[in-house]
Order: sequence, then structure tokens, then C-alpha cells
Amino acid sequence: MVNNATIGLLAGLLLALAATTGGFGGFVLALVLGAVGLAIGLQRDGAVDLGALLRSRNRG
Repeated sequence: MVNNATIGLLAGLLLALAATTGGFGGFVLALVLGAVGLAIGLQRDGAVDLGALLRSRNRG
């Protein structure tokens, strides 16, 4: 199993690569896509219920 330190190291390296190759725009895009990936991963793990969050926004 991969521990959290290894995942954090890989995420940091990928963000650094995005910042050097894409500039500030690439860095922001990498952060946004990373946040979306994190949300999907938490949904699949059962830690977050995105369906309930989206339903509560549509109630008015």
C-alpha cells in the first residue's frame, strides 16, 4: 500500500512539473483537475457523498 507521504510527494512533483511547463495557467489547471480527482476519489471511497451535496443545492 502506498502511504500518504508518497502520494503527497508525487502530487507535489506533478504540480511542479505543471508549473514549469505550463506557467501559472498550467499550475492552476493542475490544481483544479487535482481537486476534481480528489472529489471523485473520495466519492468512490465512500468518504464523501457528492450526490447529497448536489441535491441540497437544487432545493432552493
